[in-house]
Amino acid sequence: MSQMSFSDFEYAGKRKQTRRERFLAEMEQVVPWSGLVALIEPHYPMAGGGRKPYPLETMLRIHLLQNWFSLSDPAMEEALYEMTSMRQFARLTLSAPIPEDTTIMNFRQYFFGMKAHIGADAESGVVHHVHGTAANMADVTEVAHLLHGDENVICADAGYTGVEKRPEHEGRPVIWQVAARRSTYKHLSKRSVLYKARRKIERVKAQVRAKVEHPFRVIKRQFGYVKTRFRGLAKNTAQLTTLFALSNLWMVRRQLLLGAGEVRP
Repeated sequence: MSQMSFSDFEYAGKRKQTRRERFLAEMEQVVPWSGLVALIEPHYPMAGGGRKPYPLETMLRIHLLQNWFSLSDPAMEEALYEMTSMRQFARLTLSAPIPEDTTIMNFRQYFFGMKAHIGADAESGVVHHVHGTAANMADVTEVAHLLHGDENVICADAGYTGVEKRPEHEGRPVIWQVAARRSTYKHLSKRSVLYKARRKIERVKAQVRAKVEHPFRVIKRQFGYVKTRFRGLAKNTAQLTTLFALSNLWMVRRQLLLGAGEVRP
């Protein structure tokens, strides 16, 4: 990191910690930096005859800031100039060059419709698989991409009706808990015992299945992701994989912070 500027020194002396600063301090501790850097490093350009590239970890930190705060490339560049907390998180200072928006863009690999399919743990809600497809792909055809192989029970919504009959799942020793379509029991009287029993069963299924909605809530409401930004499935799926990985860290951050020995009021 370059020598601190006067504005950075002034910022370091302030007393009140903002919500953004607390969030970034927590993410500083729970993001597995060394593992991510090692994963990306083989694909990151080495210094050559041209301009020296920014440190890999700095660009990774900027990439995560974009995902957390839903910033475009130009908005990210401006935020690094304007917001000391983000600039320091990225390990930058105003006394040295700030990455331009094209540099930020080039770190990744423009709009179109797609669908994100995820597999999540029923207890923790942590996402273990992400699969991106075109928006016209049926959910039921993508289940094989969302399983880790050690499931005992698989819960899904009504869009996955008939999944257990597909050939790729033949012989799979699991219990399928797929939500029933409303049309299968809407003909029953709402006062009948059978109708009430069916509704109770469906509520129990929904309570378990709702865990898969929590990561979507995090990336949409917490990180502000509401539409695709890139052209092509590979690029958008890569961003979604990053977002869901970050949502995992967000959802279990308390446990990770306790494990790190931090005591919070």
